Amino acid sequence: MTGRTTTFIRKADLQECYPEFPPREDMQNWRCLYRTGIQMALQVHYASDPNITVACEVPVGHSLSARDDVRIPDLSVMKGGDSELMEAQRGYAIDRQGKAPDFVLEVASPSTGVLDYTDKRLDYERYGVAEYWRFDPSGGNYHDEALAGDRLIDGKYEPIAVEMPEDDLFRGYSEALDLYVCWEYGELRFFDPKTGSYLRTHHEERLGRLTAETRVAELEAELRNLRGE
Repeated sequence: MTGRTTTFIRKADLQECYPEFPPREDMQNWRCLYRTGIQMALQVHYASDPNITVACEVPVGHSLSARDDVRIPDLSVMKGGDSELMEAQRGYAIDRQGKAPDFVLEVASPSTGVLDYTDKRLDYERYGVAEYWRFDPSGGNYHDEALAGDRLIDGKYEPIAVEMPEDDLFRGYSEALDLYVCWEYGELRFFDPKTGSYLRTHHEERLGRLTAETRVAELEAELRNLRGE
């Protein structure tokens, strides 16, 4: 009797995919997005809405056929996109998804900083990305500004107002996220005007839990002392 072999076909094999791109050579994303956990804070903020996808370093382009017309934003947010299709195709093909990302942010680096506010700005405008933000942890040594944003209006980017409410703090309101994008002492933060607080990173959540646990232990000790235990 001859055995029958079943070959499983992954979904990714059925889809045309973007090619694999080499990793970035600088450490800016690790320092500004991953080490601080700010991208995870944004994911947690939108966790209750399955139609919102937060992505880091996912290729974005008009189509899979134009593989030389692709940008890889450091951080992007898509509303209503197909995350499974994005994973299968190893990128966000606008013609397949039916819309451009709603929010894109680039972190400045010494090697690519100028491209972020020149060539990339033109490309994201051409793609139809609703908002394009640029964050420079150095305060403007690599970008034209420490923090800058553009909003797509009638097919053209117009600058988003960025205010400086105090020293070492810049912020601008993102309609796409309904959050303030902030440059605070060289760190990228997101501020929620509804709660009046920053999105908390995993480090801040951990410190909050430890502080609460310490306070509970102190109160229990005080109660034992009052009871003479």
